[in-house]
Amino acid sequence: MTREEAEQILIKAGKAEDQTFPLFEAALACAVHDVPERDIEPARQLGKDAVTALSHRLAGRESPDEAVAEAMAGDLRLEGDVIHYDHPANADLIAMTERRKGLPVMLGVIYIHAARGCRLDLSGVDFPGHFLLRVETGHGPVAIDPFSEGRLVLPSELSRRALHAGLTPDVAGRLDRLMAPVSDRAVLIRLQNNIFARAQVAGDWEAAERSALRRALLDPKDHRPWLDVARAREAQGALAGALEALGRAQVLDGGAAIAARAARERVRLQLN
Repeated sequence: MTREEAEQILIKAGKAEDQTFPLFEAALACAVHDVPERDIEPARQLGKDAVTALSHRLAGRESPDEAVAEAMAGDLRLEGDVIHYDHPANADLIAMTERRKGLPVMLGVIYIHAARGCRLDLSGVDFPGHFLLRVETGHGPVAIDPFSEGRLVLPSELSRRALHAGLTPDVAGRLDRLMAPVSDRAVLIRLQNNIFARAQVAGDWEAAERSALRRALLDPKDHRPWLDVARAREAQGALAGALEALGRAQVLDGGAAIAARAARERVRLQLN
């Protein structure tokens, strides 16, 4: 698959409704868009194996959360990379397939994909500082951590983590808010945000631009990714491209007009 083909998949995914968003295929397209011309079949096979493993576990006596953890961490050996957490490979589906290690949200993509294939009610949770998953069980929803081999996260630990992340005590005590599910689209966008942040810190503005562009394609109504595209292009000296991205931000959202207009004027002055 080429970068251009991957981009077309992302454009199509961006037009899909949240209920039909193709999470796994879009995540695979994101990986190819970043580093094209790689073999995608092992990743596709991992997706199939994840559904099969979870299906077998659910057919046994395990509870839904236990079945997910045993299938993903036990059968497929997926785990968080605690040693090289910030390595770019941890946010890439193809690389994660080879290494069986990744960021919480990258691992979460596989968990969610497997659950969708087994009609299990499992969703991402946009928890501050650390991505989690919500699994519906016969006793109510529970939180699990894909980075820690699908380990159950108790309510008391959720509150402790929320306080540590800077949330106020009244919010940290609200499990309904801490465990609010998010769409599959939001999960993949969070992954791209992670990539952008790490690329920005590393000064890799080409990678930053690609990740911001993927966010723009995945959520075509949001103006904010185009501001990040412009920032990355400006850092590379691609001022005409930065102006084009800022123009897109202005068109999408009048609320962005002031910030985008100021940025456009700054970039325009550099062209003179």
